[in-house]
Amino acid sequence: MTAPLLVFGWGNMSRGDDALGPMLVERLRAVSGVGVEFLDDHQLQIEHALDLAGRQRVLFVDASLSCRAPFEVTPLRAERDASFTTHAMSPRSLMHVYRDLHGEEPPPCTLLAIRGERFELGEPPRSAALANLDDALAWAERWLAGTLPEAQRA
Repeated sequence: MTAPLLVFGWGNMSRGDDALGPMLVERLRAVSGVGVEFLDDHQLQIEHALDLAGRQRVLFVDASLSCRAPFEVTPLRAERDASFTTHAMSPRSLMHVYRDLHGEEPPPCTLLAIRGERFELGEPPRSAALANLDDALAWAERWLAGTLPEAQRA
């Protein structure tokens, strides 16, 4: 049976702050109850469109150099973009593939972008990024519980 909620984090655990997405997934997995599936990978790929099927809500989690600290939350819409024909896809493009495959809109999806600073190979996550991760984790726990005020649900 498919869990109604999906949390999907991506990034490279060997590239400093790029590990924030998978790290959030790991931390949520440790404290979450039933009804949630957790996935992580190095990048989003076309096959991941199948993981959206049967969900009520999806939370995508990634590190970002361009978002405000500590994190930004963005509601997503299916949209073909430049990543549509590449190996690594954006969440919007992945949602577009879902729509093409299933002939219906994907479930509501939200992007949680966590501010990172350095993505160098072999570096550990920086302390500022880990503090941002803690703040993002608190928000994500409320997202999972469905206890966010309407204005913060994205």
